[in-house]
Amino acid sequence: MRRQIIRSASNDTTRDRILKAAMLRFSTQSYEETGLREIAADVGIDMAYVHRSFGSKEKLFYETVKAACRPDFISTDSAEEQASALAQGILDDRGENEIRPFDILVHSFSSPGAAGVLRKVLADNFIAPLLNQHPGLTEQRAALLAAVLTGIGVMREVIRVEPLQHDKGGEVEDLIARLITGLLKPDDAAACAEGTMHTSEPCYRDCG
Repeated sequence: MRRQIIRSASNDTTRDRILKAAMLRFSTQSYEETGLREIAADVGIDMAYVHRSFGSKEKLFYETVKAACRPDFISTDSAEEQASALAQGILDDRGENEIRPFDILVHSFSSPGAAGVLRKVLADNFIAPLLNQHPGLTEQRAALLAAVLTGIGVMREVIRVEPLQHDKGGEVEDLIARLITGLLKPDDAAACAEGTMHTSEPCYRDCG
């Protein structure tokens, strides 16, 4: 799961600076908690300039989520490698000025004003790329994978459930990776459920 470090660049336009400031704000605060005045202050400009550049808070939020959750953030590795990377990514601690693809979704998933934007970006930048990469994967399974990752993110970052705070490389990461693999490889999951899967590795459903 690719992540981004948000840094200022000498060739940044004011619009670029607004977008970067918005990414940092929306990745740590909910849609309702984040105001255009705060973002403008972070950049050192008048709030009217934010309106002129993006039109509205909803449009700025849309551009922010698109920038944080680009279609290429999903690797093109095998299902097992992809599952391992996603499991590691959702359990990784966040670095300074770092944006992980699901950070904004985790903090604004319950915001009515953000729901339409999040739904569209998830469909275009997460579910659609997964369907293209994995023949046989259904839209329902891809959406369920998004729900699993979001739920784990909420439990870690918002509710801060203690057993999920310090397990990078441990049993929880392994279980998440197996669950993701089962969603990405429906044929293997079906064989597992029927008891016909031959593998030396234990099944994520404990049926191996």
